[in-house]
Amino acid sequence: MTVDTQTKKVKRQEEPRDFFCVVSDAFRLFSRRSSMVLGSAWAFGGAILIIVVWGLTGPMFHYSNTWQLIINTGTTIVTFLMVFLIQNTQNRDAKAVHLKLDEVIRALKGARNQLIDLEKLSDEDLTSLEKQFERFRKKAEGNGNNAGGTRRANRAERASRGKSN
Repeated sequence: MTVDTQTKKVKRQEEPRDFFCVVSDAFRLFSRRSSMVLGSAWAFGGAILIIVVWGLTGPMFHYSNTWQLIINTGTTIVTFLMVFLIQNTQNRDAKAVHLKLDEVIRALKGARNQLIDLEKLSDEDLTSLEKQFERFRKKAEGNGNNAGGTRRANRAERASRGKSN
C-alpha cells in the first residue's frame, strides 16, 4: 500500500504542469530564498555600505541631479520589488499558522470546530465572534476566573515562595 502510494506520487510529479504552476513555484522558492538573504545582517550592512559610498561620491559629482536620481531610482525599485517578496512570505507564514491553529482546534476535545477557517469569514462575522468572546471573558471575570490569568499567577507566585523558604 505504501509503495503504491509513493509510486502514484512520483507519477503525479512527472506529469507536465501548466505554466502558472511552474511560475508560482519558482516565485515561491525565489521569495523564500530572497527573504532569507535580504533579511540578514549582511544585507543590511550592504545597504548601509551602498548609501555611504553614494554619499561619499557626492562631492565628486557636485551633488548633481543625476547623482540624486541614482539613489532615488534605486531605492524606489528595491522598495517596489520588496513589497511583493514580503507579501508573499507573510501570506505563506500566515497560511501555515492558520493551518497549525486549525489542527490544534480540531485535535482538542471540547473545542469548537466552527473556529476552523476563521480567516475566511466576513468582517461582520468576525466582529460578531469578537463580541461573543468579549462576553465570555466578562462572564469568566464575573465568576472569579480572571481571563488575564491573575489568579493563576498569584498561585504560582505563592508556590514559588513556598519552595524558596
